[in-house]
Amino acid sequence: MTAINEVGDLTIDGDVAVLTLNSPPVNALSGPVRAAIDGGIRQALANDAAKSIVLICEGRTFIAGADITEFGKAPTGPSLFDALAMIENSPKPVIAAIHGTALGGGFEVALTCNYRVAVPSAKCGLPEVNLGLLPGAGGTQRLPRIVGAQKALEMVTSGQHVGAKAAKEMGLFDEIVEEGKLRQGAIDFVRKVVAEKRPLKKVRDLSDKMEADRKHPEIFADFRKANARKFRGFLAPEYNIQCIEAAVNLPFEEGIKVEQKLFRELVTGTQSAAQRHVFFAERQVWKLPDVPADTPQIPVNTVGIIGAGTMGGGIAMNFLNAGIPVTIVETKQEALDRGLGVIRKNYENTAKKGRMTQDDVEKRMGMLKGTLALEDLKDSDLIIEAIFENMDVKKDVFGKLDKIAKPGAILATNTSALNIDEIATAVKRPEAVIGLHFFSPANVMRLLEVVRADKTSKPVIATSMAIAKKIGKIAALVGVCPGFVGNRILAQRQREAQKLILEGAMPWDVDRVLYDFGFPMGPFAMSDLAGLDIGWSKEKSKGETIRDRLCEMDRRGQKTSAGFYDYDENRNAKPSKVTEDIILEFASKKGINRRTISDEEIIERCIYPMINEGAKILEEGKAIRSSDIDIVWINGYGWPVYRGGPMFYGDTIGLDKVLAKMKQFQAQMGDDFKPAKLLEKLVADGKTFGSL
Repeated sequence: MTAINEVGDLTIDGDVAVLTLNSPPVNALSGPVRAAIDGGIRQALANDAAKSIVLICEGRTFIAGADITEFGKAPTGPSLFDALAMIENSPKPVIAAIHGTALGGGFEVALTCNYRVAVPSAKCGLPEVNLGLLPGAGGTQRLPRIVGAQKALEMVTSGQHVGAKAAKEMGLFDEIVEEGKLRQGAIDFVRKVVAEKRPLKKVRDLSDKMEADRKHPEIFADFRKANARKFRGFLAPEYNIQCIEAAVNLPFEEGIKVEQKLFRELVTGTQSAAQRHVFFAERQVWKLPDVPADTPQIPVNTVGIIGAGTMGGGIAMNFLNAGIPVTIVETKQEALDRGLGVIRKNYENTAKKGRMTQDDVEKRMGMLKGTLALEDLKDSDLIIEAIFENMDVKKDVFGKLDKIAKPGAILATNTSALNIDEIATAVKRPEAVIGLHFFSPANVMRLLEVVRADKTSKPVIATSMAIAKKIGKIAALVGVCPGFVGNRILAQRQREAQKLILEGAMPWDVDRVLYDFGFPMGPFAMSDLAGLDIGWSKEKSKGETIRDRLCEMDRRGQKTSAGFYDYDENRNAKPSKVTEDIILEFASKKGINRRTISDEEIIERCIYPMINEGAKILEEGKAIRSSDIDIVWINGYGWPVYRGGPMFYGDTIGLDKVLAKMKQFQAQMGDDFKPAKLLEKLVADGKTFGSL
């Protein structure tokens, strides 16, 4: 064995040179790994005994991608292109031996080899699009030469991982060898290649698929049209498509130039920076500075849920999906039957779509027990209250739970805004009380706000975070304050949206601007979807707000075919003259002289106060990191990933600009715009949220 450097060594096994890379945890393409590939191939070529070369990795995976910590830094050692050129120009066959995942740059390395051998559990793919990028080392040019343009388009714009069996059928893998015997399998395969005098197959020279695709130029227009909604606002999918077009229509070297140009634009742009920020933020959010990783956890083998409504039912499904039995409690049999029926219907709809079997449906429903007796929760390890937002009712329920729940059980509330410290006063074990704020629909939405109260114990926090991961959520630990993190920031946007429509904008103006910013829908369209009558009381309504007036007219949103908008039979929205007249009447009564409001002002009024509120949350210690706030907004409120979250967006546009606008608005419109002390300090110190 000859050491190439600290991460690579070369072994000569008879007539086969085996170049082994070992750079934990995932053999990412760092400078030393690139140097090991470049140097290892050189040494193998110089060794007359070696007739062929196997490239293999130690550890749990083949090369799993680029080392993204190197992005933006001065490169060290050979470039990836240098290393790939050594492989591709080798006069001896080079075989990639793949286990684990060959992703991104790792798969580009494999595509440059003459052949690819893998174990059955291996996967491959080009997921760069998820970081706002495209494969920048020939991946967009080599992939379609094997699988054709259509399949390549699907792979590079989704970032999907392809299993070994499918990869073999598509021609991405040449042979699948026995699990656990990759090294010997690859050596046997390459000896066969040499013995049979197979040609040095270079993917770059394959032309059959490209010639066929050139006869169907409509592939690209059709693909763009079919995915327009999914790709809206993102640059990377479009740039990936342009690269595949170049692969079909240009010689290989010209296509590489297109790929390089577009890659440079993306890697230096704000969208990829935002998506890389989110990638790291999603890993950082689990790290709790004052809750050590070895904090003992409470076993959660059974869950009780109080309330079988929309939230309670959705919450139950999360646990059933993870194989955890659930007991759900309601006060009336009719409500219980309805709740259990909705859960079953949801599962059966999933089964109809082929995403689960009928056996899966019955298995999950078999783990669900409905009851009218709170006492049936006496053995539950975790109990989640999911009833309507009323402090007195919640405290009453927790007082009863305190007498029923077993010692050590976690007592959680799904409140979206109420004071959990006050709820905890209803029990003699406040250390067991925590907020688990699921987002609707709870079985779909990825975010879980884990809300620690003053007396919540560390084992309860650690267990709540772990259970969130087990049920497939991304959890952000936050503190108790009105609205917690997500809804507290949302309130800033909602207030300004309501003011803007009185001052001169219309709901459809505000919605259009925020939709164009990247949100799935604007605040007024969202209100219509949810139902304007949520939290509205017909008996107490006095027509004091625009919403009151709309609800009094039975304009309660999409469900009544009218709300802020008018809706046709297919729920397509159009601006409403009725709503416009109500707004003009309200503005007149309040003595507001309406004016033309620019799109820019709508963004500044709706978004900058959100950034400012995030700064207040940080200075109060209600969120651990600014990136945690970004995670909340991306996963719970539809903030566009390519803008990185409100705090990252603030850093992107410049905190000095945000502060100046807040001061300007404060002078014009009052203390709703009062800048956070932290925002002023960061600007004074020339720092960003990301630097905290």
